[in-house]
Amino acid sequence: MTPNAPDASGTPHVSGSSDTPGAPLRVALVGYGLAGSVFHAPLISATGGLVLDTVVTSNEERRADARAAYPDVRFAASPGELWERADELDLVVIATPNKTHVPLATAALKAGLPVVVDKPVAGTAAEARELAALAEERGLLLSVFQNRRWDNDFRTLAALVEGGELGEVQRFESRFERWRPQPKGGWRESGDPEEIGGLLYDLGSHVVDQALVLFGPAVSVYAESDVRRPGAAADDDTFIAVTHANGVRSHLYVSATTAQLGPRFRVLGSKAGYVKYGLDPQEAALREGLRPAAGEPWGEEGEELWGRIGSGESPLTGGGAPVRTLPGDYPAYYTAVASAVRGTGGNPVTALQAAAALDVLEAARRSAREGVTVTLSAAPAGEESTASGPPSPPPSPS
Repeated sequence: MTPNAPDASGTPHVSGSSDTPGAPLRVALVGYGLAGSVFHAPLISATGGLVLDTVVTSNEERRADARAAYPDVRFAASPGELWERADELDLVVIATPNKTHVPLATAALKAGLPVVVDKPVAGTAAEARELAALAEERGLLLSVFQNRRWDNDFRTLAALVEGGELGEVQRFESRFERWRPQPKGGWRESGDPEEIGGLLYDLGSHVVDQALVLFGPAVSVYAESDVRRPGAAADDDTFIAVTHANGVRSHLYVSATTAQLGPRFRVLGSKAGYVKYGLDPQEAALREGLRPAAGEPWGEEGEELWGRIGSGESPLTGGGAPVRTLPGDYPAYYTAVASAVRGTGGNPVTALQAAAALDVLEAARRSAREGVTVTLSAAPAGEESTASGPPSPPPSPS
């Protein structure tokens, strides 16, 4: 596979099977744990123009599961096998433990392959920017899987903000809370800094990214981060306060120790507020083995779960009016990736956008450790902002 320079739209692309009209892009998935089996493999296989060609895992049980779900898939025992036959592939997806993201993405790009990396793309913003520079140098796509941009509630909120329904937004509260009093163990809950575990970098990656997409760059960060559960080694209860350059204040909560869950979103504006409870249904559907299919409903929720918009009375006592929740649309991410690899569309989530979120996460870690408010400097010259304003709801694939 021969890398090409970015086209006129700035979208890197490659030559390979993508240059053959009608030929699907061949995808290699590195890792078949939770992220690979529940999110990436089903979404790749459901996307027109993509085919799941290879799964990299040496675990025989995981191979059996993958073979049962995708009978035509090939297997590799290590990522190195992919680099040796890079000309047979069009895209590599990295869904491995966090500490492996940077070395694997670097190797894939050096092998001439476009890459999707699960969040967080790296442990530091500097590493993310180095990866972005390498991708630009090679003329290759580097995209970060931030699927929560396509949550049903976030799409709905983005539409309300863009449409001015709330007036000037003043405060944004976002919660990703769970009640898991017993640690599950594994690298995600490891206290080893090399693992890049804990909720700050896990769920925190989502809530920070969403805040920056909606309200733009952060100028200051304050955080509180605790390890509360007996036997836990990484943060399991974290609060982040972000002040944005436009004056909006975001209060972001991620926790595994919340006995009573708060609203997913509470957004207060000069005209009205919006309150939404519950989680997007797509992850639960994927875990249950359901799959998105063209023409079939996906990411829908019942009217009883719709958020409410209004002013004055609390929505819990009937205040405000219900707002229909837009469908969640995780499939839109890989549809956009396929277009970007072919050079016909833009990168849905860039590494530089991910670096901006990592700036906030690093500042939050320092703030919690030192008990200080951290002021962020302006983005490096020439670096894109995460958002210049509220986005339009991400489009559903046709």
